[in-house]
Amino acid sequence: MARVTVEDCIRVVPNRFDLVLLSAQRGRQISAGSPLTINRDNDKNPVVALREIADQTISLDDLQENLIQGLQKHLQSDEPDEELLGLMVEENSYAGEPAHQLEIEGLALDDETSDDDEELFEDIAEEE
Repeated sequence: MARVTVEDCIRVVPNRFDLVLLSAQRGRQISAGSPLTINRDNDKNPVVALREIADQTISLDDLQENLIQGLQKHLQSDEPDEELLGLMVEENSYAGEPAHQLEIEGLALDDETSDDDEELFEDIAEEE
């Protein structure tokens, strides 16, 4: 890569690590068939990506958002995880709070214990 191209990009993206990530993402987009915003001039994809960043012909915010989405392993859900809710109920029962009083993001949890659970709790209490 030409030093002039990198030096031009540093004016636009001052952090070299961010520049590497953004230019690599743009290079992958070009390889996937994304339209070019400048003339290729017989340059390879990484050089074209750096020239586009230096000329500010692409949106760095959009490029960064695409990079973040590409690196995410799983999508965040608005709904609480059932296993997490169960653990929170157990934690509150150890703290002395009844499970039926626990509310998480508007979800009320019922205090449902079976006869087997009550016998187990009685056995544990007797051992102590």
